[in-house]
Amino acid sequence: MRALVVGSGGREHALAWALSRSPDLEEVHAAPGNPGIAAVAHCHPVRADDHAALVSVARELRIDLVVVGPEAPLVAGLADELRHRGLTVFGPSAAAARIEGSKSFAKEVMDAAGVPSARTLPDARPPCVLKLDGLAAGKGVWMCRTRGELDSALKVAHAFDQPFHAEELLEGPELSLFALAAGEAAVAFPPARDYKRIGDGDTGPNTGGIGSFSPLPDVADGDAPEILETVHLPVLRELVRRGTPFQGLLYAGLMRTEDGLRVIEFNCRFGDPETQSLLPRLESDLLPLLAGDLSQQPQVAGRAAVTVVLSGGGYPERGDQGTPIEGVDAAEATGALVCHAGTALHDGRLVTNGGRILNVVGVGQTVAEARTAAYDAAAHIDFAGMHLRTDIAANV
Repeated sequence: MRALVVGSGGREHALAWALSRSPDLEEVHAAPGNPGIAAVAHCHPVRADDHAALVSVARELRIDLVVVGPEAPLVAGLADELRHRGLTVFGPSAAAARIEGSKSFAKEVMDAAGVPSARTLPDARPPCVLKLDGLAAGKGVWMCRTRGELDSALKVAHAFDQPFHAEELLEGPELSLFALAAGEAAVAFPPARDYKRIGDGDTGPNTGGIGSFSPLPDVADGDAPEILETVHLPVLRELVRRGTPFQGLLYAGLMRTEDGLRVIEFNCRFGDPETQSLLPRLESDLLPLLAGDLSQQPQVAGRAAVTVVLSGGGYPERGDQGTPIEGVDAAEATGALVCHAGTALHDGRLVTNGGRILNVVGVGQTVAEARTAAYDAAAHIDFAGMHLRTDIAANV
C-alpha cells in the first residue's frame, strides 16, 4: 500500500512516523511535509489547501490511502473532493467536519444526542468562557473570570470577524479522547492531556497546544471505552441520523467536573500535540486502523510518553521564520522522537518556519521517566528566542 499524509506540522510528522513502521506499507508520502517528515516519507511541494493539486498527486502516485491531518482542509471539503475522485480517505466530509468548524452546530448535535456540555449563556458576563464559532487554530477561546478579562476577550474576538458566544466556565482537569470512527462504529485511543496556555502554571494566552502526556493519573486507559459509549457514540449516531456520517478521527475535549465529564469541544482530526504522545505508545499497526478496520481496539503499551513543544519567542501572537536551529541530531541521539512542527531548510540549514517549531517526545516506563527523557533531549536544542514550558507533566 501507499499512503499520503496531508499537512506539514508535528502531528503529521508523528502520523508519517507511525505509518512508516507498518509492515504493509510500501511507501509513505507527504504534502507538503517538512524537513523532519522527509526522513520517513517522500515530500511533495503541494499545500494542504490546494485540493486539485492534491488529487493530481494522489492519482499520479497511485495512493491507496490519503490521511488528512489539519482541520481547515477537512472543513473546506478536501475529503469530499478526494472521495469524489475515487480515492480512499481518512477524514470526514465537510458536512460532518462541521462538528469542529461550527461550535453552534456542535452544540446542536450534542443537545440532540443528550451529551453533556457547558451551557451556552444568553449574554457574556463573568465568569464565562468566550468562544469563536469557527476555526481559530486553537486560539479562539478565552476564559474570563473578571470584567477586565471579558472586556479584553471581547475586543480580540470582535477582531476575528466571525460569530462567537459565551458559555459557563467549567472547572476541573481536562483530557482528550480520540475515537477512530466509521459511521456508528468507533474504537478509542487511551486518554491524553494537553497544555494550552503558553506559560508555566497555565498562565498567558491560549495556544494550539504547548505540551502533552499519556497515560493520565486520574483517568485510566481502561476508562476509554466507557467514555466512548457516553460521549462519542451518541454524537456519531446523531450525525448518521442527519445524513452526515462521520469517517475519521472524532476528538472530544473533555473536562472532569464535580458533576462528571462535560464536553468542551469536538474536533474532526487528530489533536496536536496529543497525537505525538499517543502514537509512541501504540503497539497496534496504525495503517489498518486508518484504513477503516475497526474490528479491534488500538493496543497500547504500558509505557508513558511526554511531549514538550519548543516554540518561537513571539508565539502565539506571531511565528518565527529563518532562525537557525541547532542540536536536533543530539536530541534524537538520546532516544527521543523529535517531531518537526514549524521548520524549513534554507541553504541546507534547518531554520524556524512557524509558531510551534519542534515537539520533543520522551518515552519511559512512567510519566516521570518520560518527562525526564523529553526535557533532557530538549536541552540539546537551541535557537534564538526558543520558548518551552518547564512544567509539562510535572507532579503527575
